[in-house]
Order: sequence, then structure tokens, then C-alpha cells
Amino acid sequence: MSVDLIGFLGVVLVAYVVPGPDFLVVFRSAVEHPTKGRAAALGAQAGLCVHMLAAAIGLSVIAARSPAVYDAIRLLGAAYLVYLGVRAVLAARKTSAGHETEESPDVAPQSTREATLSTGAQWRSGFAQGFLTNVLNPKAALFFLSILPQFVHGGGSVTRQIFFLGVLDVLIGLAYWFALVAVATRLRAVLARPKIRHRWELTTGWLFIAIGIGVAAVA
Repeated sequence: MSVDLIGFLGVVLVAYVVPGPDFLVVFRSAVEHPTKGRAAALGAQAGLCVHMLAAAIGLSVIAARSPAVYDAIRLLGAAYLVYLGVRAVLAARKTSAGHETEESPDVAPQSTREATLSTGAQWRSGFAQGFLTNVLNPKAALFFLSILPQFVHGGGSVTRQIFFLGVLDVLIGLAYWFALVAVATRLRAVLARPKIRHRWELTTGWLFIAIGIGVAAVA
């Protein structure tokens, strides 16, 4: 098997470092609960596995060459990002309203819903958000379809090389997301303060909405 590992690793690292929808989902989930953050990370990489399998068996080619299929996936992904953004903005309003009734501004009251969520519920919620955000992102599919093959050589099975590079991408992503979850977990106490949490929810919510609108607006 002959692949350009150095070039591929460079592209993958840049792709992960540049913040995008997956970054926001994993970080926000980790701030809410470490378990939810780890689940979101696994969900995002599970979505990446779907794109990898699709590229390996050629389904991504069909999607890329069919404007209707590509647009449908793109619009679904955009709608989901806007949905997450609206939820975050509404959460920011609730946090602001709750802060106005709190006597102490230093500690944010945990919402009843968050307090009653079990570990299993946190896991399912995080995994679903991470998976849907990634699997509904056509750019992830196009990465495997157009960028990844540039690092595949004709000296062996193309499918096997795509799988090898795809699995490597997934493992690198898992390491990066879990490191991000660790950082976000340490920041939970700071982001739990009502004023900061309000600004955090509002900022990330509008970022989700802006990214979703941007994705939908791309011709």
C-alpha cells in the first residue's frame, strides 16, 4: 500500500484545527456535560465513517454528480444547524431570565431538564447531535471524494487505500475531539456563570445560525 501520509496528515490536521460545525457541537456538548461531549465526538466520527464508506463504494460520486441529491443533503444540514442555533439562542434567553431572579450572580442554576437527564440521555443526545451534524454535511463527503483520492497511489487497491486513510482520519479526529472535550470540561465552571453562559449560548447560537444560512446560500 502506497499513500502520501505526510501530505494527508497535514491536510487532516488543518481541517480539524479550523473551527466548523463539528467543533461547535462537540465543544458546546462538553460544556453541558463531559459525557455528552464525548458522545458528540463519537457521533461526529461515526458520521465521518458513513462518508468514508460512501466514498469507498462510490455513492459519493452519485451525490456529487446529482445536483438534486447534493442540494437536498446541503439544505437538510443547513436546517439542522439553524435548529441547533435557535435552541442555543432560546437557552441564552432562559439563562438571562433565570439570572435576573437569582440572588447570587456567581453560580448558575442548573436547569431542571439538565439536572434530570441521565447519563444515557446525555449520551444519546450528544451522539445524535454529533452524528447528524457530520453526516448532513456534504463538504465531509466531498472531502473523501475529491481531496482524499489525491493521496492515493495506483500501486495497490484504491478502495483499500481509501479505507486506510479514512480510518486514520477518524482516529486523528477522535484524539482531537477528546482533547477538546478535556479543555471544555475544565472551562465548565467559568462558562456556568450566568452572565458568561448567557453570552456563550448567544454567541454559539448565532454562529450555528450563520453557518447554517451560509451553507444554504452556497450555490
